[in-house]
Amino acid sequence: MATYKKRGGKIKSAQQEAPEQDSVTAEVFTTLDTSAGRAEAWVARNQNYILATIATIVVIVLAYLAYMNFVVKPLNEESSNAMAQAQAYFQEGAQDPTLQDSLYSLALDGDGVNPGFVEVIENYGSSDAAQLATYNAGMIYFQQGDYEQAISYLDDFSSDDPILGALALGGIGDAFAELNQLEDALEYYQKAASFADNDLTTPRFLLKGAQVAMAVSDNSKAAKILQKLKENYASAPEADKVAVLLAQAQN
Repeated sequence: MATYKKRGGKIKSAQQEAPEQDSVTAEVFTTLDTSAGRAEAWVARNQNYILATIATIVVIVLAYLAYMNFVVKPLNEESSNAMAQAQAYFQEGAQDPTLQDSLYSLALDGDGVNPGFVEVIENYGSSDAAQLATYNAGMIYFQQGDYEQAISYLDDFSSDDPILGALALGGIGDAFAELNQLEDALEYYQKAASFADNDLTTPRFLLKGAQVAMAVSDNSKAAKILQKLKENYASAPEADKVAVLLAQAQN
């Protein structure tokens, strides 16, 4: 007869152990049957509530899909088409400084036939095109020297794009700097630098933040910002200015 030895030195036969195992197994199945019975009873009691919840979820999903397909998508297409000429004026102005003033005005206010960014924002405020128009309008107002309007538009702009999001925050910082509101400028430069970690915008706004911090005599903050620029973005062009500025901040 097969036997095994447990700790403690006692030996039980397989026949002796079998009743114990059968008892444990029976208890387990009894517990499972009881739990299953309770679950079935709960489902039966709450059947209407469960079905209503499922129906509500289905309705919400279908409504969302309908909204995206029949409202958001057509709105984005319509607003993009409406903004096409204004966007073309804006891009031409960015490439040709000699015509920039007139082209930016056309982009902002329209040409009498095609709407400008301001009209697109008013008519299609919830669309992707209107968000881009908001950013572009803010940048144009900045170029025109209307810094308060620039701040207003750029503050209304919202995007998950790491570059545009950072540039909008940095643009607000630039506008505050032009208004000589340096504490506000520093706040937005720091926001712009931390919005998205990338080699294009982050070094630029770290440097601007450090320079403004020094301008408001917060040299310890300037040194901390410069140290971050030196350590994390050593290959960026802005890093070339760190040594001189850091020496000034630490004096």
